[in-house]
Order: sequence, then structure tokens, then C-alpha cells
Amino acid sequence: MSVDAYFAARPEAYRRIYDAVIAHLETLGDVHVDAVAVGILIKRSRTFAEMRPMRGGLALSVLLSRIVEHPRITRVIRTSATRAAHRIPLRTAADVDATVRAWLTESYLTSAV
Repeated sequence: MSVDAYFAARPEAYRRIYDAVIAHLETLGDVHVDAVAVGILIKRSRTFAEMRPMRGGLALSVLLSRIVEHPRITRVIRTSATRAAHRIPLRTAADVDATVRAWLTESYLTSAV
């Protein structure tokens, strides 16, 4: 499925959130995006971030090599001994602020090439 097809039946705000995330990641280097039925997977050689629809926005999950405690992070799931997925709800493109961009950058830079 294409990204356009994925967002076709969803609120425009969701696409704006996606665009803000991807615009930042593209400043870091190459990314590959897979739109699948359950969400958007963002990869280098493997997935380092994903977005899934939720009521009123998108849930962004970023894989980090450390546990981050922050009020904006609503859930942390340990995925291995050295990595954890951190869930951040995004309701508008403005939510992709410097803090979220820093987590995206860290996730990108610590992911396998």
C-alpha cells in the first residue's frame, strides 16, 4: 500500500503529522517507509520508528538504546536487552517539536544501517 492510500481515508491532520516526522528524518539521511494495514513503518535496514493511528492522532514509537522517562512518553516496551520502544502520542504536526525530533534523531542514528 502507498502512503497516499494509507492516509486517503484518514483525517488530514494525520498526514500532516506524518509529513513533519518524515521531513525531519530526511534531513538525517535515507529512510524507507512501508505503509501497511496497521500503520507506517520507518526503516533503515530494519524498523527504527513507526506510526499507528489512535483516536485523535498518531502514536509514534521510536526504538532507543536507553529508557527515557518523560511526561510525553506514555509507554515503554523493552524489545531486547539493549533496545526499548517508546510511545509518544502526536495530535498535531506541532507536536513534532524539538524534543520529538531529538528522539527521532537518536533512534535513526542508533539503528542499523
